[in-house]
Amino acid sequence: MFVRSSKWHVKSIILIALIGIIMGVVYAYGFNSAYNAVRLLLTPTGFAPAVDTIFSGLWYMAAPLAIYFVPAIGSGTIGELLASIVEAAMGGQWGAATLISGICQGLPNEIGFFPKKERYQRFSWTSVLIGSVGAHFGGFFSSYFMYGWGQYKLSLQLVMFFTGLVSSLLFDGVLIKLVTELFEKSLKPRVED
Repeated sequence: MFVRSSKWHVKSIILIALIGIIMGVVYAYGFNSAYNAVRLLLTPTGFAPAVDTIFSGLWYMAAPLAIYFVPAIGSGTIGELLASIVEAAMGGQWGAATLISGICQGLPNEIGFFPKKERYQRFSWTSVLIGSVGAHFGGFFSSYFMYGWGQYKLSLQLVMFFTGLVSSLLFDGVLIKLVTELFEKSLKPRVED
């Protein structure tokens, strides 16, 4: 039987490391490639910067996966940071800035769960969706300042903000919750303190 333990021990650390490694590879070779292709197609339209936020929810997914498998405070931040380290180490196009993004996306993703251990263990729709909104704010505003999005027209900034919010809710929220419900049905994990 699979156990979701909220205690930090070697198994928890290995599990979060595996999630970080797998998601870092997916980020570097999967999401980045799709992002680059779509951005290239939209460049002539002037809406290429919006691709940054249309895809943003995909890069937030390591945190809630880590929280689901290791329902402990800090697991989402560590999972997202490890994924960003792997992505950067594999030649991710944003280089060392990816590590800053990992922290800015992972830490606020825990807002939906923090500070109660029960919220981490329940992994409810409400917690996941609030966490995805937190990740959006952390990711959007860190990118806004790091990449100079303030120089874009206000209309484009608003499009970027709202497409990022929808992307985060869909990928980091709904998709992750549906995937974890499949884990629940197939593995029937036990949660322990």
